[in-house]
Amino acid sequence: MISSNSVRQTPAPGDHLLRFCGDVVTFDLMLPRIRKGTAWIRTNLGGAGVIRKEIISQVHRGQQPLNRAWFDIAMTRVTDNRFRIKLPLCDVGHFEAKCFFLPNYQTNPIWPPGNDTQINVEPADTCGDNTIYNAFVRQFGPNKEGHLEKTDREKLIKPLDDAGYTVIPPSGTFRDLIDELDFIIGHLGCRVIQLLPVHATPTTYARMGRYGSPYAALNFMSVDPALAVFDPVATPTEQFIELIDTVHSRQGKVIMDIAINHTGWAARLHDAHPEWLVRGPDGRIEMPGAWGVTWADLTRLDYTKKDLWRYMARIFLRWCRRGADGFRCDAGYMIPEKAWAYIVACVRDEYPDTLFFLEGLGGPVEVTCNLLNRANMNWAYSELFQNYHRGQLESYLPDTIATSQTDGIMVHFAETHDNNRLASRSKTWARMRTALCALTSQHGAFGFANGVEWFATEKIDVHQARSLNWGNPDNQVEDIRRLNLILALHPTFGREVDLTIVSSGAGEFLVLDRFHKSTESHLLIVVNLDDTHAVRAGWPASLIRFSKHKGWDLLSGQSVEIQHEKDRLVVDLEPGDIFCLSNTPKDITAIETLAKKPLTSRSRRVTDQCLTAKALEIYRNFFGLTDLGEIDIRDLVKRFKDQPRQYCLSFASETNPVGVIDWSWPGDFKREVVVPYGFFIYIRIPHPFRARLSTGKRTLAQEISLAQKGDDHFVLFTPQAIVSERRPTPDRLTLQVTVFGFETIHHGEGALIFPRAEQLKIIPRRYPRRDISDGNEGMFLDTNGRGAMLRMPIRWGELYSRYDAVLAANLHADIPEDRWVMFTRCRGWVVYQGYSIELNPHCTDHFDYEIGRGGCWCFTVPTGQGGHIQLNIAAAMVPERNTVVMAIVRLPGQEGDACLNDTRPIQLILRPDIEDRRFHDTTKAYTGPEQHFPKAITSKTDSVVFAPSEKRRLELTVKNGDFVVEPEWHYMVHRKLEAERGLDPDSDLFSPGYFAIQLTGG
Repeated sequence: MISSNSVRQTPAPGDHLLRFCGDVVTFDLMLPRIRKGTAWIRTNLGGAGVIRKEIISQVHRGQQPLNRAWFDIAMTRVTDNRFRIKLPLCDVGHFEAKCFFLPNYQTNPIWPPGNDTQINVEPADTCGDNTIYNAFVRQFGPNKEGHLEKTDREKLIKPLDDAGYTVIPPSGTFRDLIDELDFIIGHLGCRVIQLLPVHATPTTYARMGRYGSPYAALNFMSVDPALAVFDPVATPTEQFIELIDTVHSRQGKVIMDIAINHTGWAARLHDAHPEWLVRGPDGRIEMPGAWGVTWADLTRLDYTKKDLWRYMARIFLRWCRRGADGFRCDAGYMIPEKAWAYIVACVRDEYPDTLFFLEGLGGPVEVTCNLLNRANMNWAYSELFQNYHRGQLESYLPDTIATSQTDGIMVHFAETHDNNRLASRSKTWARMRTALCALTSQHGAFGFANGVEWFATEKIDVHQARSLNWGNPDNQVEDIRRLNLILALHPTFGREVDLTIVSSGAGEFLVLDRFHKSTESHLLIVVNLDDTHAVRAGWPASLIRFSKHKGWDLLSGQSVEIQHEKDRLVVDLEPGDIFCLSNTPKDITAIETLAKKPLTSRSRRVTDQCLTAKALEIYRNFFGLTDLGEIDIRDLVKRFKDQPRQYCLSFASETNPVGVIDWSWPGDFKREVVVPYGFFIYIRIPHPFRARLSTGKRTLAQEISLAQKGDDHFVLFTPQAIVSERRPTPDRLTLQVTVFGFETIHHGEGALIFPRAEQLKIIPRRYPRRDISDGNEGMFLDTNGRGAMLRMPIRWGELYSRYDAVLAANLHADIPEDRWVMFTRCRGWVVYQGYSIELNPHCTDHFDYEIGRGGCWCFTVPTGQGGHIQLNIAAAMVPERNTVVMAIVRLPGQEGDACLNDTRPIQLILRPDIEDRRFHDTTKAYTGPEQHFPKAITSKTDSVVFAPSEKRRLELTVKNGDFVVEPEWHYMVHRKLEAERGLDPDSDLFSPGYFAIQLTGG
């Protein structure tokens, strides 16, 4: 017997893993000895939608979760006593997994000891480039460079204040902040704009300070009109959306600060839902607080009321629909975990990549961890900004490093609006602390409040509009830009990184080793924590060997002398000095190269992660959550990046047919595009863009475009994003596209039509004679993908309308226009010993087709005396060309049947109906072929040009084996022909034994 204690699993049971969409998680199960049986992993990975649905149903209908997302997946035996499975991570969420062994002929599995392995999966584009710029909109515009209270106007205002008047000076606006985005994103390199609350605040009743606090929201659903300019064209909310669009156009994100724990006095909820306010026994409305301070301008909300949960979920969804990428959750630890789990589930059900950034400062550490895990939040505030001395940092950093690797990223802020300005102590202190927060961060997640870059000294007061010291010539603008370049470029700020404190010796300094496992790259962060005294900082000599005792500082671009002192290496640091030491000068060269470009695009690290995530999502769309085994992920991603459309089609099969619908910008805004069941939607635009699929107010899927070769960007919506358990029978969706051009931002909506399941009709691939001869007016349609088409009745030789055509060309090289009919139909006769029979529906044995390979008419043609021949005619358009290829094959007879011996020649006469008219014009009378045939075709490859006008021409090329081609398009067929099904214009189709016609119009 094998005991559970002897079975081992890696990652170990009970471990917590932080991963990103696009990663692959590998589980191994080891037995103590060889044993017959199978191994499995039980997990809810891949069941994010089901998990969210159960959380929501518990609140809406009181249904207890039944863990329907859990299932078992078979592991692969890799050695006699080891099993392995590799699973793609494609969904954002909190998941669990555990392996077990099932011996043959037993029903009870053997589990390794311990709890389930916990896996938190984050959005792909948060694996790096996470520098946060915390912007208080009020401080921009007229306020950013000066301070109102220091002007003579304050003397004039004071008597009005004393008399009880409300005096509110001009505020910064959304458009003021927009004007600075080229600097904040393009120059500094910040990727996330985190806004202090933008809701309306109390300005008379219960107002505090000059402006009122933005955390005293009066209406969670709208923006403060004071933050907008009066513009008859754009409402305040539309001006806020302008800000979001402008951030998105620079590949950035917007995080809103929504303080849902409380409202301001006289808020909208006071009238609509007074029962949601927390009151004491005396009926007094409770005012929340923290750190021993009561916030007297706030009223606390009661989260024992589940209707309040549902209301708040709708609030978050409304801002997502307006374009917000995430939310700072102010005082998040004061709200129940289950309420957050519900709100996050509701939002992620429509916007899976939404960020929830927990502000848990002052709350218990275990509450933060639970909210990051069970409530499925993404990030949380680190408290590094209030740990100053070496002992504090060496005590605090290991825990926050571990949390960032297991539960959720802890974001180091150099400053927040709650603490004093760093520069108020000294510029040296501000520069050192800003760099310390950045260089000790994980996944580049560090932030700072507006004004840090300008050495602002006045503390941010949420009731006022303090100066940002904007434009101060003595600043750390270039220092922060340099930090962001390092975070974006160096692998030690990405995934698979170990951070270890390695300080050695006494002194107020810190040394941190950053090690990237895959590339084995090292960075050594060496910092003097004292801004007034020099220090000698050291670390163990065995840790990193620098060539010739020299390191290269990525911050300054200079080399740094390293001395050997007993068993450690040391460097001398001036007050507040900080080094980011590499052991190769190549890192400096790479930084200098990147520094020459605007920082308005995502790093290579993030771009590759997003491409990988999408490639794996498409793979899972076909094969489900299954063991990747020996599949080369890099090959999948390369194929996807080079040809995303073909990548999707490459997985198609007879049992899993698939197609791709191309949606074009801007033309398809003006039409309704039909999307068959199970098809991908492929959007390709020569600019970055965002696309969203929605029905009513509900969003089904949202995508940020990925870059292709050249300047093109694309989005692929998978069938799973359209049809799911939530909505299995869509009929009409809205496609919203926002295109970020070089100068303007374009919004548009298009309609997508989806047949309902009950409307779907299975179209057969083969139509037998009875279905053709009974008046079936079915049509065969093929296109070249560029506007031209082949449209022929499956009843050979007939015409139903002016729109039938063997070749209706699109003569414009770039855009679709009115098609030009050049070849209407082709009639034919088979002649044997003077006996003539027309090719028509009555002698058609069957018609069949294959998507992408054309259609084929299969004839059984009587020749008299009880005999017949079998003749196939296949037709298809050549992709991207105004060309139709027709191949004609005489099949050999089967022994014992009445098929004419194929050594006996027959004559085939084909008559083309050549035309020269617009698609919507009436068909012209046929005047006979003689005017079109100036010569006989007698060579094995020859052509005839029909030129009914100077502007248009139709070229007919004949490619054949042993055929004799005569005037009026008569052909003698006298070879045994081998049957081949299908038609591939790019193959060597025209070998001996085949007769083919190629018609090209232009």
